[in-house]
Amino acid sequence: MGINVRVLFILLLLTMGLIFYIGACTSGIIVFVFTVCIISFLMSVYLTKWVLAKDEGPPEMISDAIRDGAEGFFRTQYGTISKMAILLAMVILCIYLFRSTTPEQEASGVGRSVTAFITVVSFLLGALCSGAAGYVGMWVSVRANVRVSSAARRSAREALQIAVRAGGFSAMVVVGMAVIGIAILYATFYVWLGVDTPVPLLLVGYGFGASFVALFAQLGGGIFTKAADVGADLVGKVERGIPEDDPRNPAVIADLVGDNVGDCAARGADLFESIAAEIISAMILGGTMSKRCKLEVLADPSGFILFPLVVHSFDLVISSIGVLSIRGTRNASVKSPMEDPMAILQKGYSITIVLAVLTFGASTRWMLYTEQAPSAWFNFALCGLVGIMTAYAFVWITKYYTDYKYEPVRSLALASSTGHGTNIIAGVSLGLESTALPVLVISVAIVSAFWLGQTSGLVDESGNPIGGLFGTAVATMGMLSTAGYVLTMDMFGPIADNAGGIVEMSQQPESVREITDLLDAVGNTTKATTKGFAIGSAALASFLLFSAYMDEVSTFSQEALTQVDIAIPEVFVGGLLGSMLIFLFSAWACSAVGRTAQEVVNEVRRQFIERPGIMEYKEKPDYGRCVAIVASASLREMIKPGALAIISPMVVGVVFRILGYYTGQPLLGAKVVAAMLMFATVSGILMALFLNTAGGAWDNAKKYIETGVLGGKGSECHKAAVTGDTVGDPFKDTAGPSLHVLIKMLATITLVMAPIFL
Repeated sequence: MGINVRVLFILLLLTMGLIFYIGACTSGIIVFVFTVCIISFLMSVYLTKWVLAKDEGPPEMISDAIRDGAEGFFRTQYGTISKMAILLAMVILCIYLFRSTTPEQEASGVGRSVTAFITVVSFLLGALCSGAAGYVGMWVSVRANVRVSSAARRSAREALQIAVRAGGFSAMVVVGMAVIGIAILYATFYVWLGVDTPVPLLLVGYGFGASFVALFAQLGGGIFTKAADVGADLVGKVERGIPEDDPRNPAVIADLVGDNVGDCAARGADLFESIAAEIISAMILGGTMSKRCKLEVLADPSGFILFPLVVHSFDLVISSIGVLSIRGTRNASVKSPMEDPMAILQKGYSITIVLAVLTFGASTRWMLYTEQAPSAWFNFALCGLVGIMTAYAFVWITKYYTDYKYEPVRSLALASSTGHGTNIIAGVSLGLESTALPVLVISVAIVSAFWLGQTSGLVDESGNPIGGLFGTAVATMGMLSTAGYVLTMDMFGPIADNAGGIVEMSQQPESVREITDLLDAVGNTTKATTKGFAIGSAALASFLLFSAYMDEVSTFSQEALTQVDIAIPEVFVGGLLGSMLIFLFSAWACSAVGRTAQEVVNEVRRQFIERPGIMEYKEKPDYGRCVAIVASASLREMIKPGALAIISPMVVGVVFRILGYYTGQPLLGAKVVAAMLMFATVSGILMALFLNTAGGAWDNAKKYIETGVLGGKGSECHKAAVTGDTVGDPFKDTAGPSLHVLIKMLATITLVMAPIFL
């Protein structure tokens, strides 16, 4: 911050020049990717200036405490994460310095020490970029919230536009960083090491670093936000009968801070990790397949390797168009009829999907055409269409189960009229039921994409078709080809939630609060939609990384590992351990929220008792005390479930490797870890779907009652719905989102650590 602007500008120019030089020495495709990413960053600068140019409203709209609390916790949390990342990087370095090398690596000149340092650098860079992505999400949120609050005094459409463009800024930066980070690593390794085929596998460290930071960010942020939310609701809304986000509630600032560190910072790191893992797994499979096919037209496999980067470059372009398509309306006022914000967002998403279909088809023709199989590109284009349709289906299914315009949430609200217990029963059953349709969609997508890839005409030396896995990878790319716009809708949620809190705290007219309540309810649906979207992409990406793990084991052991037989007792035990890991991790995450919320409840009760003037606005609550409680507790509580996720696969692999050594089964450790990963993925997908959907439905059932139906605010029905929402809070914002990050982290850590299981 203290650098002279001119010096900074010159340094940026020199850095960009070096980047483009490395790209030009690598491939024209890399130059294209760099160019699109730079343009997207300029686009994000434009969105930032546009949002910050909006007024912050009257002086009573205070957001400084939210901003300071969020940034302070972020610095402390990521300071802790960075120390753990450095420690883990040293462990990875030691493992790689003593691991064996493959004949391919030795032939390409990438020896043991070079591989070790490249992996560690990739890991640290992935962790750094993931942290930066999280910071970007939080930075814009704490500045846009008060501007959305101010705009809500004028019109709902303007407030919506500001929230969407603020979310768009974060999305463009997150997706752009994921793409350009991998592109820079690839180009640097290509130029300096002079190799291309082994490079994608060396990038796995980047994905591992991203997932490592995303997991702890999601855990810490989720514990923070939901502990504060639960504590504020139980005492403020249930015991004292005051509205949500009432300034008399001592936990209200902690709750609003939590929205930024849990929903914005953590989700930015989460989506960054999702995109990075999908790109890297697709690059690995593309490089392996093109090498086995011995394509005549491609002297090197760069087309199939770089295809994911091109797809996400177009994602930046079409998502920007989708964000800009949402505009304000002339002559709108706070008194004019409110449009349905979800319909407006859906229109932007539809535009993005149409453009995604067109650009994806063009990308496959450009990058994947080969004379050996002239129609292969069309099959892969259809795979991408399968992925795009899967994404749209996930968005629709999640909206159906979490939006109060549809029957499931309305039935849940009706169940609240007969008490707290029936609300909980209805919410749990809704969450369990909501797992069926997404699993059917994922199953159809995997089988369809695999079949399309298998029939693409690409064959190995023996004439066997080998495009199936790459077809699944292309479907995953199709699903994430609109990730920029989906992340925009996700970021919209917590910004709107914060805006509603600021409106309530500044005691604005009821008409303004109605606008922010409507935006908040839609934000709950878009957040749930993004989580469902992320779960679906995690399922496909984990399937790809699992295949890459099998190939990695085969390469190092020089023994083909194509199947995992769960009839072997040890392998079946590995599967049980993987499923158990999901349930234990979820339990620890939810109990962490519960323990921290108890501290908040006790503190809020204490302040109400010791400061009776708070309820009459004669005394000011001590907001900082609640912020300090949840900050310290969330940092403490995130360690145990995070450590469980990292250590478990390594311990299981090493223990069964030793057992296999004494029982004459040399690949037992690798097979047990494969079963653990497979079962954890299946269990984790189902559990995450259940937790996310049930939590979102409980929240919107409460919002539906607050619109005035079934007795409205303060009624017994509303109190039962608040209880359900309280139960669902750790489900949807702590355990659920952390699970799909856990699934991908397990896949990347087993891929990185594969040699120690042999």
